[in-house]
Amino acid sequence: MQTYRKIGVWQTAFLGDAVLTLPLLRALADAYPEADIHLFVRAGLEGLFAAQPELSVVHGFAKRGAQKSMLSALGLGREIGRQGFDLWISAHASLRSAAVAAATGIPRRIGYHRPWFNRLAYTDVVDRRFHQQEEVERLMGLLGPLGKNGPAPEARLVLPPEAMAAADTFWRGQCADGPVLGIHPGSTWPTKCWPVEYFGQVAALATGAGARVLVFAGPGEEGAAGAVMAEAVARGAVPDSLVNLAGRLSLPELAAWIRRLDAYLTNDSGPMHLAWVQETPLVALFGPTVRHLGFFPRGAGSTVMEVPLECRPCGLHGPRRCPLGHHDCMRTLTTDMVWEALAPKLLG
Repeated sequence: MQTYRKIGVWQTAFLGDAVLTLPLLRALADAYPEADIHLFVRAGLEGLFAAQPELSVVHGFAKRGAQKSMLSALGLGREIGRQGFDLWISAHASLRSAAVAAATGIPRRIGYHRPWFNRLAYTDVVDRRFHQQEEVERLMGLLGPLGKNGPAPEARLVLPPEAMAAADTFWRGQCADGPVLGIHPGSTWPTKCWPVEYFGQVAALATGAGARVLVFAGPGEEGAAGAVMAEAVARGAVPDSLVNLAGRLSLPELAAWIRRLDAYLTNDSGPMHLAWVQETPLVALFGPTVRHLGFFPRGAGSTVMEVPLECRPCGLHGPRRCPLGHHDCMRTLTTDMVWEALAPKLLG
């Protein structure tokens, strides 16, 4: 059986895509325990995976910055090729990812067989089986050429100790009594966002039931977090029962805070994957995207809420504006419907 000593795994898509790669990394580590496994992710995500035991090194790729051009991608590939890798696995089916892979010259390179140019970049290609499998299983298919065709192992996100300690300190000071609900109203794609006033109404219902509510938001989402807070107070929530954490947490800290929640309410977004992979009970709101695309939260504690409409899905990610101008996929998901699903998770 062939062994590998230095393995590169390339997944430079979004946060959720990187989290979904964790079972693949676990399977690689189990199959090649002596190998150094390097993970290449979108720049800014490195800290989230810094303590992951399967990994020797995590690298950031500045796909929106200094490394954006195709020329830079080729240069990076050549640089990687000089670092002694003997196996390269690409979980990202893009022209730039294929260019990096081809430029490495690594003896064995595995990727998806589509788009067509992938067949020029990789020594082994596999069918992604997009409409037949969930994303985790599609990723596991990349191990097929290696003869590793088993089921996906359980995913585990291991966080840096300092992030866990910070969450523990916060909980002792502000969340010692009663259940805690986390709300994340943002998303990279606007049509994936449930109306902020709906989030605020749920926050008010939660505080009325004795819960503390933490509102999370990433860069550029501060306005949405503020609107949720304002709507919750207008609906009768006591301000002291609400905490606005917009812009206050690093990515590893966000994951550590989510781990401690009793329940989490979120759009279809990257942070959603930080919840299910840590077994935090959650309700995920799907509008322009649908569960059967395969990127939904896994696990018994995860609930996906969506309404059946002929116009869904309207894209793999969701457009910036509703193509039909009504956004009914989100607006017809009422607060009563969501609260009915969320309350048992939060209140037990």
